[in-house]
Amino acid sequence: MSDTLIREPVRAGSPVRVATPAKPSALRSAVRTVRRNWVVVISAAVLLIAIGFAVFPSFFASGDPLQGVPADKLQGPSLAHWFGTDNIGRDVYTRVVHGAALSLTATLVAVGIAIVIGSLIGLLSGAAGGLVDAVLMRIVDVLLSIPALLLSLALVTALGFGTLNVAIAVGIGLVANFARVMRSEVLRVRHALYVEAAFASGVRWHTVLIRHVLRNAYAPVIALAAVEFGMAVLAVSSLSFLGFGAVPPTPEWGFLISEGRNYLATAWWMTTLPGLVIVAVVLAAHRIGHAVDDRSGR
Repeated sequence: MSDTLIREPVRAGSPVRVATPAKPSALRSAVRTVRRNWVVVISAAVLLIAIGFAVFPSFFASGDPLQGVPADKLQGPSLAHWFGTDNIGRDVYTRVVHGAALSLTATLVAVGIAIVIGSLIGLLSGAAGGLVDAVLMRIVDVLLSIPALLLSLALVTALGFGTLNVAIAVGIGLVANFARVMRSEVLRVRHALYVEAAFASGVRWHTVLIRHVLRNAYAPVIALAAVEFGMAVLAVSSLSFLGFGAVPPTPEWGFLISEGRNYLATAWWMTTLPGLVIVAVVLAAHRIGHAVDDRSGR
């Protein structure tokens, strides 16, 4: 978008002035700010609703997610069944709501594992430097060279079936990203004047590392956690779709999509509507993560 140029009249004998770009109007800036804030508000609302599904499922859907009415099977979305019914008459919306607990719990565990292990590796690597830094970063480079979902799939195959094993596999697959970000922030902070002053005043190294270095390096890691939360939801759902998650008929978001794929031609809602819920949560988490990153960078 080209900016409007403000040109001043040039009089005879007066020096030539360079045209300067006009400042964007206050109205345009206000519209952009409101638009960005509305997107963040909507994203936060989506995440809060998803968390509400996980914490208070009976409040949002009081029905039984495991019991169905065979006479109501394969009914489309309606006022009685918002997301329709599946092949044995179970309400799909109820199963989506009650499946949020397992899916989001596994996601939180995965992101927690990635934050703790990745931050420790990055903190140790950036603070120690030298050989320790070289060895740890080569391990991280190997992990980064493998697609996260492929690494998670290999790990969950070795660990076995179950939601907890899926969470561990996904968390280990995300460790390298957090290690890289934490290391770069530690390298930026450790040569700051207040860190050098703390060392010079005789403060112990672990105290300086926690009180000064880690305290000023964690913000980008938190922003990354919000972004990776969406990716973890997608990875957990993907592994659940492949059958590595909870034992059927326990509802889980990925399993719900897998369950309805055989009826895609006749009952599209069994896969499409749970899939849209996953997409909404992933996009909302990404937007919140970018908003946190923008604020932390100011």
